[in-house]
Amino acid sequence: MKKIIFTLGLIAVAVGVFAQEGGSPMNKAVNRATHSRDFLMIQLSYDGWAGAPDSVKTGFNRGFNIALMYDFPFKKSPLSVAAGLGISTSGVYLKDHTLDIAGKVDPNKATFPASSAYKKFKVATTYLEIPIELRYRAVPDNANKGFKAAVGVKVGTLVNAHTKGRNTAPNGSKNWDKDLNKGFFNPWRFSATARVGYGNFALFGAYALNPMLKDNSDLSIRPYQIGICLSGL
Repeated sequence: MKKIIFTLGLIAVAVGVFAQEGGSPMNKAVNRATHSRDFLMIQLSYDGWAGAPDSVKTGFNRGFNIALMYDFPFKKSPLSVAAGLGISTSGVYLKDHTLDIAGKVDPNKATFPASSAYKKFKVATTYLEIPIELRYRAVPDNANKGFKAAVGVKVGTLVNAHTKGRNTAPNGSKNWDKDLNKGFFNPWRFSATARVGYGNFALFGAYALNPMLKDNSDLSIRPYQIGICLSGL
């Protein structure tokens, strides 16, 4: 994860250097600040699973996304296209059930065994993504001001999937059980995205177009996110 974040930082520096226009360093910095194009995107979300079994209840699920995007405007039009690189993380908390991704119950597919053994049980995933957006901005040269909206898609590759359960031993100590296995998950995720907001703040949504688990599962779970987006630069 640290390597991925470091790579994104290097890309941010590189894009900033190549996107600079003429003038002194001070003028370049002022120009970039004045003509914001939503280069950095940070999102905090509530996460859910569409298509999960009715018996499986979840808690206060949350996710975090960050992306670096480069904007390609259509001359003086309020429309533009943006593409970039990002990371999407999700943590879904199950109630009275677990997700067996280690094949302990069924070696051929992921299952949801009923269980009250854990006080907390989390299913965590991390994707490296390429987001692409069609954007509209009421103030084309400055995304820090005015109404703006975007629709798009994200193509993501799974880099981590694990479960983590916490229980309490009779002596009061807290124990953690962790399974790390990507084998039952689809290695790729395709999501539709949308956001609408004003200035640096917006509401966003994302919905997976393909199931989270592989075809050998009888579950067609499609993750979604709804949350707040902070953008700028």
